[in-house]
Amino acid sequence: MAEIIRMPKMSDTMLEGVISKWLKKVGDKVKSGDVLAEVDTDKATMELESYNDGILLYIGVAEKSAVAVDGVIAIIGKAGENIDALLAATKNDAITPQVTKSQEEAQVVIQNTQIVIPQITPQASPQIAAPNIKANVVRMPKMSDTMLEGVISKWTKKVGDKVKSGDVLAEVETDKATMELESYDNGTLLYIGVEAGKAIAIDGIIAIIGEANADFQQLLNYDKQKSAAPIASTNTTTNTKDNVVNQFIITEIAKPITQQTPNTTNISVTPNSGNSENGRVKASPLAKSLAKEKGLDITKLAGSGEFGRIVKRDVETYQAPAKESVKQNSVSNTQNSSNSSVVSSAVNVKESYTEVSVSQMRKVIARRLSESLFTAPHFYLTMEINMDKAMVARVSINEVAPVKVSFNDMVIKACAAALKKHPNVNSSWLGDKIRYNDHVNIGVAVAVEDGLLVPVVRFADTKSLSQISAEVKDLGGKAKTKKLQPADWEGNTFSISNLGMFGIEEFTAIINPPDACILAVGAIKETPIVKNGQLVVGNVMKVTLSCDHRVVDGAMGAAFLQTLKSLLEDPIRLLA
Repeated sequence: MAEIIRMPKMSDTMLEGVISKWLKKVGDKVKSGDVLAEVDTDKATMELESYNDGILLYIGVAEKSAVAVDGVIAIIGKAGENIDALLAATKNDAITPQVTKSQEEAQVVIQNTQIVIPQITPQASPQIAAPNIKANVVRMPKMSDTMLEGVISKWTKKVGDKVKSGDVLAEVETDKATMELESYDNGTLLYIGVEAGKAIAIDGIIAIIGEANADFQQLLNYDKQKSAAPIASTNTTTNTKDNVVNQFIITEIAKPITQQTPNTTNISVTPNSGNSENGRVKASPLAKSLAKEKGLDITKLAGSGEFGRIVKRDVETYQAPAKESVKQNSVSNTQNSSNSSVVSSAVNVKESYTEVSVSQMRKVIARRLSESLFTAPHFYLTMEINMDKAMVARVSINEVAPVKVSFNDMVIKACAAALKKHPNVNSSWLGDKIRYNDHVNIGVAVAVEDGLLVPVVRFADTKSLSQISAEVKDLGGKAKTKKLQPADWEGNTFSISNLGMFGIEEFTAIINPPDACILAVGAIKETPIVKNGQLVVGNVMKVTLSCDHRVVDGAMGAAFLQTLKSLLEDPIRLLA
C-alpha cells in the first residue's frame, strides 16, 4: 500500500523546509534508508531518508521550493499503484500556520496550539496571474535562525553580467556572519534591487536573473500587486494555551555550515599544490575574484576551507607587509636666554566625530540583551572566594597537564560540579513550566572585535580540567577568527563571563537566555583577610551570580555559590 512522505521537523525551531535537491526521481526504486532529497532547514542542509521500500510514485515539491512541516513531499508504493485517492486526501490536509513578521521579530513560538482551518468567504480577493517571463526573482534568504534582515555589503556581479548556477552574486552581512550569496540560476543579471551597504528584510527582492532583455518589470509589478492585494476575510478560531517559549540565543558570528574549516586559529599562507586537481584550482568564485583584483597568483595560496578549498579569508590574509614610513615631526622650542621662558604657538582645533552604521551582530546583541534585562527580573548575589589553594593547585596541575590550565578553566569545572548538585540553577523559564536540565552545557563569553560571542562547552561536568582547557582555547580561537559552527554556540544551560584578566574586580552580567543564571567573575586580588585569628594577605576573587527570579530564588542562588566557593577553596575536589 502506498505511503505518504511528509516534511519532518528536523530542528526545534523549524517551521518549513526547502527541497534543495532531489536525489531520486519518479519511477525510481527506493529502499529503506535511501536518501530521497537534501532539505535546507533553518539550521542546516540535511538528508531526507526513506523509511519505506517501493517505487517513488509522486513528488509533490519542486526543487528550491519550500514546504511546511508535515506537508506532503512524496508518495512511495508499488509499481502501477493508483494513488488518486491519496492525492485527493492530501488536499484536505490542515493548513500549517505561517509565522508573521511580528511573531518573528518577537522570537516567540506558541506551543500546544490547535489551529482551525480558516473558512474563506466568497468575497476573497481575486487571484493575480503570474507573468510568463523567462526570469527568476532572487530573494533575501534566511541565513540564520535569528536573522530578520541582511545587509548587502558588496556586489560581486553587476547588471548585464552573465551568471551561472553557483556563482557568488553578493556578500551578505547577517547577525552572525558575512556570507556569500550564490545564484541557483543561469542567465543574465537583469536587475539589482538593493544597493551595497543597504539592508533588506528576509524574502525581499534582491535581484532578478533571466534571459537577456526579458521584461523583468512585470515581475516587480506582480510582486507589488501581491503585496498590496487585500487579505481574504476569514472566520478562524484558535484554542491556545499560554505556553510561550522565549527563543533567545546570544548572537555569535559563524561561518555557513557549507564552509566548515579546520580547528586552527592561524592560517598558514604558503605555496600549496594540494588545492589543485587536474589543473583546476579549488577556490570559491569570490576568492578567485578577489585574487584577480589584488593581482595574486591564486595557485600559490593555501586553502583553509573544506578539503583545502581557497576561500575569501585566505586571499584577504595574503597581503605583503606594507612598508610603513615613519614621519618625524620636528618641534622647535625657542628659549629666550634672558628670561628662559618657553614660547608656544597656538593650535587650531575643532570638534569632529565619526558615525558608523550599526552591524547586524550589534543590532541583535542590543535587542536580545534588552529583552533579557527588561523581561527577566534580575537579582544579584556576590561572594568572595579565597583562591590561595587554587593558585597552588594550578601550578601543580600545569606541571603534568598536556595543556595549560587557567583559573577560568577551574571556574568552569567548579560551576559544572556545583550545577549537578543544584539543578534548580541549571534551568530555563518556559512560560508555564520550568525546564530543569540534566546535562550541563556552559556558555563561555568571548570578547571579539564586533561584540560578544558565547561558545558552549558541552557536558562540562564529564570533562577533565585539561579537556575543558583545550576546548575553551579551541572555541575562543574559532570565535575570534569567525569559524564557529551552529553546534558551537547553541544549547547553553548556564553561562560564565570573566573580566578578571582585564583587571575588573567586580561586575554584574546580563543573563544569557534561555539560561536562568550567569556568573560574573572578577580578578584575583591580594586582600587583607583574617586567618586563624591573624590578619594576613590572601588572594581573593569576587564572583556575582545574576539570577532570573522567576526560576531561581535567593536561597537557591546562595546555596549554589556556597558549593562553588567550597570547590574552589579546596580544588583537590575538582580532580575527584
